[in-house]
Parts: sequence; structure tokens; C-alpha cells
Amino acid sequence: MVVGLVVRDECNVYMARIMTSCKFCRREGASLCGREKCAFKRRPSPPGVQAKTKKRTHLSIYGQQLREKQKAKRLYRVMERQFRRYFEKALKKKGNTSEFMVQFLELRLDNVVYRLRFSTTRAQARQLVNHGFILVNGKPVNIPSYQVEVGDEISFQPLKQNKVPVKSLSERLKNAQQEIPKWLHLETKEAKGKVVTFPEGDDLKNPFDPTLIVELYSR
Repeated sequence: MVVGLVVRDECNVYMARIMTSCKFCRREGASLCGREKCAFKRRPSPPGVQAKTKKRTHLSIYGQQLREKQKAKRLYRVMERQFRRYFEKALKKKGNTSEFMVQFLELRLDNVVYRLRFSTTRAQARQLVNHGFILVNGKPVNIPSYQVEVGDEISFQPLKQNKVPVKSLSERLKNAQQEIPKWLHLETKEAKGKVVTFPEGDDLKNPFDPTLIVELYSR
């Protein structure tokens, strides 16, 4: 029993690591990693030896739904079990299930850190949270999937302000004000952000179609 658990955990760690590869950006036909030098921007064709001659084949309805789900999972760096929980949680609320599902994804702590431009990619945001760089309402939180709420303040751990990942933060935040979504407020000088309201409307737009994901899980 113990061996089985260890193998399963190792598989999850392995899967989480390969999700960072830009080959998935090329596979999904969109830049999902957030890097400026994303491989998809240089080679938009699918990955593989015969990439230049490959054509994106016409998918069935199920295939389209599956691809949209994979895009969302790889964009937010979420594994299948956790991603399905977001859908089930959204399904219990009255209203548009697809919008609620994206709201839950947007309100993940690692995504909020990224949206506030405290990091250049979601992968870096996850690292900042995991290594204790981030405070929520003055208390350290090291869980990337932590759900922030309206009124929560996100800031940096004072003792870690001089660490390498944060050194270029002040320079990056100077020009970041226009990139911050409306549902967040950023105090540039103090490197502190606040969740003003729930994301909605244009703030929920992403390179995937959440309605197709809901249809897939509702089959």
C-alpha cells in the first residue's frame, strides 16, 4: 500500500513538471506558459518531427471539448482531480456555471499573484507562494490553490523582500498598472494588492471556451 502511494505521488509530481513545457502551448495552439520567449510564438505548428507539414485536424465535438479543458488545465496549472472539483463547486451555485468555474480559477492565490504582476508567469507565482514569499491579510500562505476573497490583501513577506525573485519587482510594477484587471487594486510603492470585487465580464476572457468544458463534464 505504501509503495502504491509513493508511485502515485511521484507520477503527480512528474505530470506537474511536464505541464511547464512549451510543447503544450504548441499542442493547444496558444501561448499558455506566459513566457515572452514562448516556443509557440516562434513555431505555431504542432510539436513533433514533422511539425512543419502537420495540419491541425478537424476535431469532433468531444475532441473540441477535451482540447478546451486541456487548455484551461495547462493555463492555470491544475491537475484533473482539482479541476473537476472547481466544476462541481460551480455547478452547485445558481447562475452561469462556466463563469463561476473561471471565477474560482481566477481567485486562486497563485493566479492573483500573477495578475498583480508580482511574477512574470504563473509558474513563478506558484513558486513564490510555495516558498513563503506571499502574505494574505498579513499572514503567510503557502498553498497556491488557496481561494482569496473580496477584501483580501496580498503582499510580500518583509523578511524575503531582498531575495532574488523580488529584486526586479519595483521596476516591473512601475509599468504594470495598466495591465492590472479591474477586480484588483495595486499599490505600486508598497507592492501590495487587494481584491476589490469578483472577476466578471471581460475579466473572465481566456484562450479557452469554458462553456465547452461544462458541456464535457455534463455528458
